[in-house]
Amino acid sequence: MRKLNYNRSFLILTLSLFFTYFCQAQTPEFDSVNAFAYLEKQCSFGPRNPGSTGYNQCLDWLSQTLEELDADVYLQRFEAVEAITGVTRKLTNVIAFFPGEINPPLMLCAHWDTRAYANLDPDPASRTKPISGANDGASGVAVLLEIARLAAEYPPPRSLLIVLFDGEDMGRASHGEEFTLGSKYWASHQTPVSVEEAILLDMIGDADLEIPMERYSEANAPDLLRRLWNIASKLDLPAFQDRLGAAVRDDHVSLQRVGIPAVDLIDFDYQYWHTLEDTPDKCSAESLEQVGRLLMEYIYGE
Repeated sequence: MRKLNYNRSFLILTLSLFFTYFCQAQTPEFDSVNAFAYLEKQCSFGPRNPGSTGYNQCLDWLSQTLEELDADVYLQRFEAVEAITGVTRKLTNVIAFFPGEINPPLMLCAHWDTRAYANLDPDPASRTKPISGANDGASGVAVLLEIARLAAEYPPPRSLLIVLFDGEDMGRASHGEEFTLGSKYWASHQTPVSVEEAILLDMIGDADLEIPMERYSEANAPDLLRRLWNIASKLDLPAFQDRLGAAVRDDHVSLQRVGIPAVDLIDFDYQYWHTLEDTPDKCSAESLEQVGRLLMEYIYGE
């Protein structure tokens, strides 16, 4: 009898260790160094405001990078008037689809354009110059590109839709309706598939990262928000603050308006916002890693 109990206990322990290892093995490791390299690569093109040389070069690079990862890539082209100049700009949402066995897809999104005017720069002479947008633009895209790279190598169980919005930052200050143009366009022309939930990344590269619960997210997607914060607590990710932050009229609001629960992961307390000092040295790989680990666990570990 003792031998039987011993064998049974040994079997239970072995199975427990096996399933623990198996579950852990299902979540690929997010490479923060590689993600930060994606951030720096975007900034190497210079400002990426629509119509600029850096914009065109970065657009080509983004589409090529995603195509090389064997994603189904869609370039969703549209036009919009840049209110500051009155010029009609040709814009492009860059979309990558990774099919999985479980549907509908999870949508991950960020904006890839940068602001044409550093309107909050402390030097008045610099306020008509375009910004580098290391944090405000490149950081969210960097995390999503690294997730795309991992999705190509480790196909996720659930279909994954990655959308890089254009025209997020073309508006005049205090004219909220002139911003988030790419997400508004996608919301009314959902390509290639519809989704039932979305996670937006914006300004998540700040070296001193603190992400509170954004108020529109808490009001319109409380269940998704709580699931994400529970994961952050489980993984001990200190950037995710268990408190309400500001209400930010960001790309997620466009999605919420068409009935998609969407959460905005954003650190809006960033002193270099809309200035020429929004450069890679103000960001860190460690910040990208916290956001990347959270999303990888949500994609693969749930």
